[in-house]
Amino acid sequence: MFLNEEMRFKVRSECKSGNASEPSRWVETSFLPTGIPGTAAVGLKCVWHNLEYMDCSWRPGENASSDTNYTLFYWFDGLKNPEKCNNYSMDHRRCIFSLTFPKVTNTYPTISILVKDDSEDIRPTCASKNPTTLVRPATPRRLTLSKTNDEIYVEWSESDTFTENCLFYEVEYHNGDLDTAQIIQVENNYMTIPSVDPNSKYTFKVRANPKPECYSSKLFSDWSEEQSIGEKTDSTFYLVLIITIPLIVAVSTIILLVYLKRLKILILPPIPDPREILKRMFGEQNEDSQNCAKDDSMNAYDRLAKEEEINSLILTETPVCANPEKETP
Repeated sequence: MFLNEEMRFKVRSECKSGNASEPSRWVETSFLPTGIPGTAAVGLKCVWHNLEYMDCSWRPGENASSDTNYTLFYWFDGLKNPEKCNNYSMDHRRCIFSLTFPKVTNTYPTISILVKDDSEDIRPTCASKNPTTLVRPATPRRLTLSKTNDEIYVEWSESDTFTENCLFYEVEYHNGDLDTAQIIQVENNYMTIPSVDPNSKYTFKVRANPKPECYSSKLFSDWSEEQSIGEKTDSTFYLVLIITIPLIVAVSTIILLVYLKRLKILILPPIPDPREILKRMFGEQNEDSQNCAKDDSMNAYDRLAKEEEINSLILTETPVCANPEKETP
């Protein structure tokens, strides 16, 4: 029964034999849940991890006080008394308890879960869960890769808690720098990828999911850790080549053009213009004649200046002995 909802009952009596008697009137009664409305735990979710333990979580009611500590009880057909969950976390908003059934069991009993507080002011929450809808496999472990010729062999560990052929797997892999990954579904814990590129790097990861014929759950496990095989070509090398090659070609072209221009000048020198030759010849002769005339005039002037200096010196000179006879007494 759902203890967190109002329930109504009615009953009447009727004679087993004889159609002459009429049934009695209905007697009605109702069952109201205890506690203040809005204090019950909400959003109850449970996951059965790897057929080993149940993980249930919930949120406090909007009218529940901050010091409310919810307690979880569970029961299913086969237990004499309801069991109390003792492993709480998240301020009594999550609890984990062990839950296992015999492996030979093909059907699982319904689990009844009750979340309540010791205070009568907190309204209880009751729910019934089909465990086959809550199954979530464990994450595949020990993912190994090997390459032979042009094939990649992928293998991973199986869960020991599931019966044979009750799980299928999704293998996701991508090649090198490709963003789009390919997903392949397999029923075994191994697979082979044929016709691979020997010069590319391949990355793989795996997750498990229960088969519909065994469980009604659609919950996948977490992805395994990624494993890679092969060598990835360094994109930096190609980027350097893309930048360097055009630069080398451009520099080589400029050097070649300059060299060819000089080589052309050496092999085919330019033909001089006769007019320029004549102009230079006559221009040089005129300059020489003018320079010669200037030089002659300068030389004549210099000679005249020298003669004047010499003549002035001669005119101012006086003889040492003018009349020797007058000096003797």
